Amino acid sequence: MVDSKSKGKYSLIASIVTSIVTAGIFAFLALLKNDIGSSPIYTKVDIIGGAFFVLLLTIIISASIWPGIIEKYTTK
Repeated sequence: MVDSKSKGKYSLIASIVTSIVTAGIFAFLALLKNDIGSSPIYTKVDIIGGAFFVLLLTIIISASIWPGIIEKYTTK
């Protein structure tokens, strides 16, 4: 059985990792798409701003999803 302090730590780590990976994938794909073609559609600042926005949204969403998942799989 896992105590509640450890569950909170696991949820925090899972939320941060999920958010960073999602923002990284967004930035990578946006940069890749922007470099294809003759002229770039967006500036690098636009892409970084979008990645930061995605990071904030995924932090909010994953912070509400992961605790339930951790709770479900650690209490049996």
